[in-house]
Amino acid sequence: QVQLVESGGGLVQAGGSLRLSCATSGGTYRRAAMGWFRQAPGKEREFVAGIWWSAWSGESTDYVDSVKGRFTISRDNAKNTVYLQMNSLKPEDTAVYYCAFRQGPSLPRAENQYDSWGQGTQVTVSS
Repeated sequence: QVQLVESGGGLVQAGGSLRLSCATSGGTYRRAAMGWFRQAPGKEREFVAGIWWSAWSGESTDYVDSVKGRFTISRDNAKNTVYLQMNSLKPEDTAVYYCAFRQGPSLPRAENQYDSWGQGTQVTVSS
């Protein structure tokens, strides 16, 4: 089973930046997707951003509208790590952020399509 280890959360003022990391173990995956989800207090967990890659056809990304232009998802294949760069953070971005992994041909937004999950990391944005 794929193990995911997250890091990079913390407390930041509005307008600041944080970078989350999610490292995978268990091998190199030629066609897979990594999603970042978040759950704020009293709310359901929601998709934030995702990246899909294939050894044969490159990669693609997807973002929820509320983070477009502020968040960037990327990956370092050599390190088996996916990053979520978060800029211009707002108080409403405060949540526990989770990375999730799946193998296959698509980049879904539904959390039940992902097989492995990280432990979660707290992001708090103060106003």
